Amino acid sequence: MLAGDGVFFRSPGKWPIAYAAEWPSRSRRVSRYGHVVTTIRALEDDDRQRWEELFRAYIAFYERELDQAAYDRAWREFVSGARMHARVAVVDGVVVGLTHFLVHPSTSGPDVCYLQDLFTAPEARGRGVGRALIEAVADWARGQGCGRVYWQTHETNATARRLYDEVAVRDGFIVYRLPL
Repeated sequence: MLAGDGVFFRSPGKWPIAYAAEWPSRSRRVSRYGHVVTTIRALEDDDRQRWEELFRAYIAFYERELDQAAYDRAWREFVSGARMHARVAVVDGVVVGLTHFLVHPSTSGPDVCYLQDLFTAPEARGRGVGRALIEAVADWARGQGCGRVYWQTHETNATARRLYDEVAVRDGFIVYRLPL
């Protein structure tokens, strides 16, 4: 669980997390020595270029292509925050990671949050950025009354799967797609 209102906590095997009470849309990942390592926050206007670089890298990682209109549409959606949401991870003033997520109804319980995209710049991997982004989404979703956060990754993405196996439960469901 995450601490709120600026309270610190430590759980086994995890770095302490602090949420600044004066910034409800921000979280800070703090090292054991008290130095801020990662700040998680909503997108800001000045993030557009770096966000797009990271999103393009994410799309390329999965060997996909999007036209510019898709990036423009996604940016508008994330900035409006009405249907889709985004957070970025910032280290030393540089955006090094992103996550995109949305809420949808569930037929059998509270609404659920789908974490659609998660990407960390290669130079920032292994430093807790992905974990901080996931925890920030979970905290946001909890605040929205969601019953769970879920996501998927490719079976060959061993690096991400190591993290996901630590922070979530793999329940055995298989995803099928029907292109339209």
